[in-house]
Amino acid sequence: MKQIEQVIDVMRRNGGYATLGYLNQNVNVSEWKTKTPFASIRRIVQDERFFFRIKPGLWALKECRNDVLKKFNIEISGKKSEEFNHTYYQGLLVEIGNLNNYNTYIPPQDKNKLFLEKKLGSIARISSIYEFSFPEIVNRAKTIDVIWFNKRKLPDSFFEIEHTTDIQNSLLKFFDLQDYFSNFYIVSAKEREQEFFKKIKFNAFENLQTRVKFIEYNYVAELHTKTAELKRIFNL
Repeated sequence: MKQIEQVIDVMRRNGGYATLGYLNQNVNVSEWKTKTPFASIRRIVQDERFFFRIKPGLWALKECRNDVLKKFNIEISGKKSEEFNHTYYQGLLVEIGNLNNYNTYIPPQDKNKLFLEKKLGSIARISSIYEFSFPEIVNRAKTIDVIWFNKRKLPDSFFEIEHTTDIQNSLLKFFDLQDYFSNFYIVSAKEREQEFFKKIKFNAFENLQTRVKFIEYNYVAELHTKTAELKRIFNL
């Protein structure tokens, strides 16, 4: 079977779509005569005769286009539902955390929302937040979109995904959690980066200015792809 046929076969068996991370972990590249098989997969999915891109890091078969777009409630015109955007990047962050052996958490209200076709609650590693602090602090933290906990059950990283909502609301959450030696991230489209920098400069957030990082959607998708690639390499 040719390389492109293998990629198509894996996508078909996955419902007609796949993330690059999924392809990196599931396409059998053991007999590919190349030193860079994952670069080959990236090149293959860019063949417009057979594939199209849904989101950064997410590709689908042209033969399944209508079914896939309908499945994810994405209009053919290109208009994408806000919930799909939010849960897609939420799911990527959870999977990245899982691949890096963190205990991943999502808030209770998001457990039944879908990351592609899987409930977010089914891919997060813990079903309820660790009681890592006083109740009022834990209650504040449990509303964060994604948390990575380390092996000591302490928060390593907090992620808030801001597609259209006010970035300031997330900064206020981080303000309440600033006493923890954790990483804080706002995840959004590149177009909102200047808005982030404007609001992080408010006097109220002075202590957060060097601690909260802005990461764009493309970076998250690329990190997901690369993390899956490295995991596959070390497991071979």
